[in-house]
Amino acid sequence: MSSGVAALLGTGLIGSSIGVALRAAGYSVVAWDPDESHLDGAERIGALDRRAESQADAIGDAELIVLSVPAEATIALLSSLDTDALVIDVAGVKAPIATAGARLAHFVPTHPMAGAETSGPEGASGSLFRGATWVVVTDHASGPDIDRVVHLVESLGAEPVEMTADEHDLAVALASHLPHLTASALVDIVAAHPDALSVAAGGFRDLTRIAASKAPWWPEVLIENREAVGQALGELSDRLAQIAAELQAGDKSVIAERLNTTAEIRRSMAAPVVGVRLVLEDRPGQMALVGAALSASSVDLRDLQLRHATHGGGGVLTLSVRPDEADRLSEALRLQGFKLLD
Repeated sequence: MSSGVAALLGTGLIGSSIGVALRAAGYSVVAWDPDESHLDGAERIGALDRRAESQADAIGDAELIVLSVPAEATIALLSSLDTDALVIDVAGVKAPIATAGARLAHFVPTHPMAGAETSGPEGASGSLFRGATWVVVTDHASGPDIDRVVHLVESLGAEPVEMTADEHDLAVALASHLPHLTASALVDIVAAHPDALSVAAGGFRDLTRIAASKAPWWPEVLIENREAVGQALGELSDRLAQIAAELQAGDKSVIAERLNTTAEIRRSMAAPVVGVRLVLEDRPGQMALVGAALSASSVDLRDLQLRHATHGGGGVLTLSVRPDEADRLSEALRLQGFKLLD
């Protein structure tokens, strides 16, 4: 798709990030949002070229229209939109949206699998989609329109994956909606037991991070996708019941096999890394020294996790790098005076 005018309806986290990325790809972005503060934020971060006075003003002569509003609002827009431009949306549920948009000449439902715990344009970034999966839904869409959207997604740095709407909704129910509800349930259970809360450490924080999300659209997405989410919750309930029965049977080999199997599957989902663990003291400048070691060793940092000390500052920092880079990073950290843990 050649660059041109893009209409952006909705300037929250995802919409503003798309706006920044579209401008970097050469588009002129005209944006509209009923929330003036969102438009202000989007303008500050460079997500638009012009603020529109209305939806109709935004659409104008746009060759691409991006609907970046909640699912219910997306469906309402699709029912009244009159355009020959290529239209895409980014909502987290696709079956009802694919049906609502079937009336348009050129509509391709999509869903970028990227985001953050924050909402609003302040946390937006044009690099948000770099390397992320971006689902392109094929229901009711023509081959040429799908090709155009795939090319667009690639130009924004994402990896397009084609699915039907039903395939998408079940996939996100299992891989996104179910983890969010599980994290919420775990926080609720642990919070009800003060002793458990007092010993909650890095593993619990990692597993429940997404429960801290304040995104206001979560309830709507979960309800819109309730059939697939219900199926996912049923599968989880059945699996947990099976594990409970195995524990009651007391066969360690069965439990060990289950844990080893899932560990292997989880490790296969990401590039192999090695964690280099170091002690952070409770004093200023520690992270600056870590940065100096990373710079000196020129390693490819894949992930980092900080386990805070129970009382006061400091803690244990784990830096994940490629296996052949671990020794080089370890030496650079020692030269900066850090104590490493086995």
